[in-house]
Amino acid sequence: MLVNFNNFTIDANRRELKGVAGAIHVEPQVFDLLCYFARNPNRVIGKDELIEHVWKGRIVSDAALNSRINSARRAIGETGENQKLIRTVPRHGFLFAAEVTTQMRHAPSPASVATPVAPKNLEPPDKPSIAVLPFQNLSGDPDQEYFADGVVEEIVTGLSRIKWLFVIARNSGLAYKGRAVDVKQVGRELGVRYVLEGSVRKAGDRVRISAQVVETETGIHLWADRYDSRLHDIFALQDEITLNAIGAIEPSLRDAEIERVKRKRPDSLDAYDLVLRAIPSVYFLMPEEVAKAVPLLEQAVTLEADYASAHGWLAWCRQIMFLRAGFKENDRAAAIRHAGAAIKQGRDDATALALSAHVVGLLGHDKVAAREAFERALALSPSSALALFLGAIVLAYAGDAERAIDWGQRALRFSPFDRLAVAGHQAVAIGYLLRGQYEEAVSAARRAVLSNPSFSVTLSLLATALAKLGRTEEARAAAMEALTQQPSFSLSAYCAAIGVVPTLTETLMDAWREAGLPT
Repeated sequence: MLVNFNNFTIDANRRELKGVAGAIHVEPQVFDLLCYFARNPNRVIGKDELIEHVWKGRIVSDAALNSRINSARRAIGETGENQKLIRTVPRHGFLFAAEVTTQMRHAPSPASVATPVAPKNLEPPDKPSIAVLPFQNLSGDPDQEYFADGVVEEIVTGLSRIKWLFVIARNSGLAYKGRAVDVKQVGRELGVRYVLEGSVRKAGDRVRISAQVVETETGIHLWADRYDSRLHDIFALQDEITLNAIGAIEPSLRDAEIERVKRKRPDSLDAYDLVLRAIPSVYFLMPEEVAKAVPLLEQAVTLEADYASAHGWLAWCRQIMFLRAGFKENDRAAAIRHAGAAIKQGRDDATALALSAHVVGLLGHDKVAAREAFERALALSPSSALALFLGAIVLAYAGDAERAIDWGQRALRFSPFDRLAVAGHQAVAIGYLLRGQYEEAVSAARRAVLSNPSFSVTLSLLATALAKLGRTEEARAAAMEALTQQPSFSLSAYCAAIGVVPTLTETLMDAWREAGLPT
């Protein structure tokens, strides 16, 4: 039987909803809800009646019911504000305000049956691209379909905020729902380099989400994780999974892109490729390595003057050279100039904003402007590990212990093996120093040193925390190692250069003096 209303048709036999553009994907329970509305038009239907007929009397929360109603509205082009067909009747229920007609389905003649057309292969775009496939529901409970689909929808939305990433729309990914798929085939059909796939399993009051990112050309797994939690708040859990997954996926994809571009011809002058070639040298945080990245980034901004991300990376490079290669004024001026260009051109680019905010906050001594830029970056991409790592450092040197620890720990949760993990541990160590929790500061500083043993600033933080605990010999050894790594290192000059808040400067200086060390 076919049920028609407005420009939609419900095919009950095929369990299919069609609009003017063809079939519309809906979850099984949402389809049942639309069918019940269509069979009962122009009368108020109470919640209890819906639960009895659609959910077969099972206990359903108001949140789950409202979620299905909203999904049904979206399927027919409505919103919670624009209620033309599915109307909420306050304190009574819902009204399906449509003229409904029915007709029997007739079997088509063989000549009228269209032969399926194999989808054409698509070339991936110039920038990295990803499709999120429907998560498998392994629970044996159809009610968990909405949760699995909700996780996918939120991940697609979050990934779409990453400016350098091309994300396939959710509806295209849903075309693979319920199908055994070959990721290489998906890559060809959708024109993407990467695929995210996963599964949901609910047992009792616990839910387990597994997810993985696969490179479509090679089938290599780039990232995988599993989330296991109690189902106390399913929507809060969905948000947590989404943020953690995106936070981990972003650096994994960036690393994969860097490896990919290394395989391309070395004389490529594409601005994006130049930036990717430069990034590995930047992560060393050493002036001799950073010096290799600068010409590549300068080429990139010559090719594209408004390339915000290239300006941001270049600003950060010149900052590293200023702080670790003699406090040369031309490096400081160049860093601030490129940071300004990145902020101007990259108001919708979280990477550019984070890099430039770091420079503005440290070399420009404008902690307020830096904080605003970091917050804008996180509004664009809430799980950006880069923004959290760099923001945590600026917050720490500004004396904001609580947020420095919070941002540093969040960044490390999103991307625990990140090459910038040293920044997260360093910010946490400074936060504990400011709070007078010196044992915790030692622990965090040691993790920072393990992340980057050649970073003199991190060694100086370890020396400070050890000195505060009266472990003078260990403190002196850490400080001597800092001076070995960077013979020109001066704690007082470094604090002055980046505008360290006086309370922290005093803590650092006092500890070094107590250990009999030069400041």
